[in-house]
Amino acid sequence: MVDGYLPKSFEEALKILNENDVTIYAGGTDLMVRHKNATALLPKFNKDLLYVGDLAELKEIKESKDSLEIGAACTLSSLLRIKEIPEVLKESIRQIASPAIRNMGTIGGNICNASPAGDTLPILYALDAKLKLISQNSSREVHIEDFILGPRKIILEKTEILKSIIIPKAEFNKTYYEKVGARKASAISKLSFIGLAEIKDEKVKDIRIAIGSVASKVVRIRVAEDFIIEKNLEAIKLELEEILNIYSREIVPIDDQRSTAVYRKTVALRLIQYFLNTDI
Repeated sequence: MVDGYLPKSFEEALKILNENDVTIYAGGTDLMVRHKNATALLPKFNKDLLYVGDLAELKEIKESKDSLEIGAACTLSSLLRIKEIPEVLKESIRQIASPAIRNMGTIGGNICNASPAGDTLPILYALDAKLKLISQNSSREVHIEDFILGPRKIILEKTEILKSIIIPKAEFNKTYYEKVGARKASAISKLSFIGLAEIKDEKVKDIRIAIGSVASKVVRIRVAEDFIIEKNLEAIKLELEEILNIYSREIVPIDDQRSTAVYRKTVALRLIQYFLNTDI
């Protein structure tokens, strides 16, 4: 039997974290699946639980001149109602599971679950999101790609909590998002793709491509992006094969119950090709 903690303030939550070995949760939608038990039995948890879903400090949204800061306990459905949230992030959220799951699940939980199939992750990688990690004695900001080490592996210390997600503001005039699944609704993705670009005077001034479910973590290759930036559109089409070869080396999916490695890699490369040939 495990116990549960219900802190009345963020400071109390940090104190509990500092003094106890607990599992943090807010919506619990991924947590309940991970610790599921036999039918009609309660989930099996191996640690006491710390509920943070009602803490005001984790549900704030702050906008500054340069960035947007989203509290980690903001539910996915609540973000759809906030005009400042980037539309491409909203587009990915709309395709997550069902309304009931979106009403409970949080953006912080989607990050900390660290699944290669996490729907918001490719978007947050492409947007250069940083994560604010807080403990009773320290505070630090890390890039999301450094925070996630692999499937269900993150650098969060046991005394830390993910407080917020910081998204730097950027302008893109070309965006393309695709979630490939067995059906449109309530499907875990076979893979997901996001392409963002800023095109000016027929040249690529900025480009970001991130792909989920094709490796142990989201694939975003800065070398490939740097290779494309400042090239004109015709040059990119002429060098498309070389660009695809760069991505091909890093796209190393697996076979599982949802899809095959061959399918995932083939589709991922075709989506990159489509984005570079058509959308930009």
